[in-house]
Amino acid sequence: MDFFPLAAFLCVILLSASFSVRSELSLDYYQKTCPDFERIVHEAVVHKQTASPITAAATMRLFFNDCLVGGCDASVLISSNVFNHAEREAEINLSLPGDAFDVVTRAKITLELSCPGIVSCSDVLAQATRDLIAVTGGPSYGVQLGREDSHVSKSSDVEGNIPIANQTVDKMIKLFTGKGFTIQEMVALYGGRTIGYSNCREFGDRLFKFSKTTPTDPELHPKLAEALKTTCTDYEKNPGLSAYSDVVTPLKFDNQYYRNLLRGMALSKSEHALAKDPRTKKFVEMYAGNQDLFFKDFAKAMEKMSVREVKTGGKGEVRRRCDVFNSIRTQKI
Repeated sequence: MDFFPLAAFLCVILLSASFSVRSELSLDYYQKTCPDFERIVHEAVVHKQTASPITAAATMRLFFNDCLVGGCDASVLISSNVFNHAEREAEINLSLPGDAFDVVTRAKITLELSCPGIVSCSDVLAQATRDLIAVTGGPSYGVQLGREDSHVSKSSDVEGNIPIANQTVDKMIKLFTGKGFTIQEMVALYGGRTIGYSNCREFGDRLFKFSKTTPTDPELHPKLAEALKTTCTDYEKNPGLSAYSDVVTPLKFDNQYYRNLLRGMALSKSEHALAKDPRTKKFVEMYAGNQDLFFKDFAKAMEKMSVREVKTGGKGEVRRRCDVFNSIRTQKI
């Protein structure tokens, strides 16, 4: 074999090897390269959740809004610049709480000191979300690791890929089934709102502008409606006003959310519809009566969500900072 074919052969082998480094996900991906990964992330989320109890709900929302748009690749973490309007600039993402970004940033900074250039931001977000769910009383589940971070983040990619308040059940089902989830998995994932919250703008019409003759939706629990009216009085002037999705146990991950739906205590029209539509009501009733089953199904659905369209094999990068790409990219606005 002469020199050129041999050199070419070796180059192919080396190139293939370099692209296979992160070609497969595994539960122990960082066991050798960053053995303190789990401890560092866990300590970061416990500290942040203790200081700011809304962190768990905020981070789970950030995780969903990332994974549903182009896969779990930390594209939602990118900040906009003069060349590019990133996903964070999409209207639905403008209300993403800073606590979620902060907990990921804190964990990433510590990881970069311990094992620089090894752990992706998308893996940090996936692991932090699982740990925060468990910290608030929810189920734990295995997080497959080895994701790479996206090279792309565009606000124009967001619309139509994330469920919004007041969607019909038809549109909700179409969105989730189009992304490979069953109706039951969709209902299970909505259960994450047991520690969530909603902006008053998302359900204000149910309180004050339901109809010309009936300002308040009569199907909304009367005591809850009165309390929400006080909370959201100035929602049109103050866009930051919000309320817990589960007003009974707002900071505890449990199945109370489903019980609330059946009692007319859903905030948005879309959530209220989950307890009415026969395609979804049966699962709401099932989870309302069986927390263990909800935890089991939620964990499975989250495992499925967490590996949705992940980047591996050199299709992405391991960012040094979660809010910027490693190289300057001149994406047009």
